Amino acid sequence: MDYKNRITIDPEICHGKPTIRGLRYPVETILELLSAGMTTDEILADYEDLEPEGIQAVLSYAARLSRVKRIEPALV
Repeated sequence: MDYKNRITIDPEICHGKPTIRGLRYPVETILELLSAGMTTDEILADYEDLEPEGIQAVLSYAARLSRVKRIEPALV
């Protein structure tokens, strides 16, 4: 899934947070719902203008953000 067509960042919408296709549904909100245990079907039922591809785009976007080249140990 290419999230670039569905995830937008606009300083005028949700304070510039990444949202689903300008719908004012922040990526972080959908991730929080999923991590709380809601299913895709439950989210789609609550947000009728959201499409399954939007949720998939959120997951693709999050996966892309989580890619790390390497992690340095914290200084103690």
